[in-house]
Amino acid sequence: MKQLFVALLSTGLLSFSLLIGAAFAEVPSEVKFPSGKMGEVTFNHTSHQEAGTCAVCHHTGVEAGACRTCHGQDTAIPDMKKAAHDMCKNCHKKDGGPTGCKDCHVK
Repeated sequence: MKQLFVALLSTGLLSFSLLIGAAFAEVPSEVKFPSGKMGEVTFNHTSHQEAGTCAVCHHTGVEAGACRTCHGQDTAIPDMKKAAHDMCKNCHKKDGGPTGCKDCHVK
């Protein structure tokens, strides 16, 4: 009985670790946001993952899709520019990240 329990526990832990590994394997190391005339913003996803909780940015869950899936589509939700400036700039001010336009936007 004890051997069966250990075997089942090992199988469950292996399955769980494979599932978690697969989920994180799909996370891009960086994400590029086009922003019109100001130039593209390259977001270092890896360093931001280390800095905080995923739910801060992925407030509707990662399965909801990219930011622009909602932001800029529904007038009840802030457009992408407002959402990014509110969230990103405020966090950068608080934590000492770059806040100048050309610090993030590159033509």
